Amino acid sequence: MTKAKALLLASMLMVTGCSFIPRYQRPEAPVPTTYPGAGITNAASATIPWNQFFTDARQQHLIALALTNNRDLRAAALRVDQSQAQYRISRSALFPRETATWGFDRTRSGGITRDQWSASLGTTAYEVDLFGRVRSLNRQALEKFFATKEARRATQVSLVAEVATADLDLRRATQQLALATETLRLVEESRTLNQAALDAGASNELDLRSADAQVEFTRVSLLEAQLQLAEARNRLEFLLGQALPAELDATPLPLDDTLLARVPAGLPSELIQFRPDILQAEHTLRAANANIGAARAAFLPTLRLTTSTGTTSDELSKLFGAGTGVWSFSPQLTLPIFTGGENRANLAAARITVRIEIANYEKAIQAAFREVADALAAIEARDAQATAFGSLTVAQQRRFDLAQARYRQGEDIYLNVLVAQQDLFDARQRAIDNTFSRLSSRIVLFKGLGGGWN
Repeated sequence: MTKAKALLLASMLMVTGCSFIPRYQRPEAPVPTTYPGAGITNAASATIPWNQFFTDARQQHLIALALTNNRDLRAAALRVDQSQAQYRISRSALFPRETATWGFDRTRSGGITRDQWSASLGTTAYEVDLFGRVRSLNRQALEKFFATKEARRATQVSLVAEVATADLDLRRATQQLALATETLRLVEESRTLNQAALDAGASNELDLRSADAQVEFTRVSLLEAQLQLAEARNRLEFLLGQALPAELDATPLPLDDTLLARVPAGLPSELIQFRPDILQAEHTLRAANANIGAARAAFLPTLRLTTSTGTTSDELSKLFGAGTGVWSFSPQLTLPIFTGGENRANLAAARITVRIEIANYEKAIQAAFREVADALAAIEARDAQATAFGSLTVAQQRRFDLAQARYRQGEDIYLNVLVAQQDLFDARQRAIDNTFSRLSSRIVLFKGLGGGWN
């Protein structure tokens, strides 16, 4: 080992592991220990993979397609790779950079021409991390990398929920279109009967025009259902990143409780452990905390080393011969004396950034708690409404049947038939919407708990 290399190694061993990064302490969660109205359970709901929560084969296929083709998720994955590369760049500052140089110089002076050959291996301005400044910056880059990974997870969790919800919306639109189509057929039949009755002198023009209005109203509802179906399909295809496969587009679309598994809500403390946006916020906070260490170290001396070892000769053939060796060792110690307040300002800014990230972290927890609490309340309310909508639909169907029978027997006016038919149509539409809302609320809960990551 050359003397220059020995000196460089000795200088590197001077590093004592000193660090000025403040000790990290996770802030207390600013939320209650249980959800409103929820039973206490320690089940880790977020650990359930998406392909166990979404039990329908069609939805599993759609989600798998989206995880492969969705551009937002692809960009999030690339940002992880980019952040990892930036961390490696930061980490490289911990090690000396060796450079090899081969040179030739020809000069002429006093009528004499001289050649000079040289070869060297050296280190330029390597910072010996005496007070942990470089390691603090490296820690900051590592935490940013972890935050980017959690952002990618959050993107996947959201994508899984969005694809499943978009599929439910497509199923709902399909059922609404089927309902409008069936209702239009019935009102057109009723209109035909009214025309026949008017022609036979057994009815009046008011009933016929009322039937005409009902037909046109239902036709408008049918056109609206067709538009909603097209928009639902377009939204799903956008999330998939490709056209909806023909075999899935032609599949019957039931909308019922068998599509999703039920999961327990668990405890709010699980959000901190599993929900990726909260973990992302915490890693961002840790990165800001590490930056304080770098800002503190900026007040202390900086030691940089420049070393070189090699050989020089006026003849190429003797370049590596005896007596041609050269070496240099140039340590440089820099002590900041006056910086115009820059270092103090940087430290103050770093401390304020930590306070900002603490607020962001606490806000992320509060937002997650609210999302889960809202989902639990929605599930309870929608489940209760489902029974009421079922009874309402049965009652409206019976009312319509009675009104129609009484009208045909001449015991009632046609207006009561129209009103009963419209109320039945509305009740069936709202029952379909309720089923969609119940299922989508359970998806929101699964997403809110941080589920959807494999």
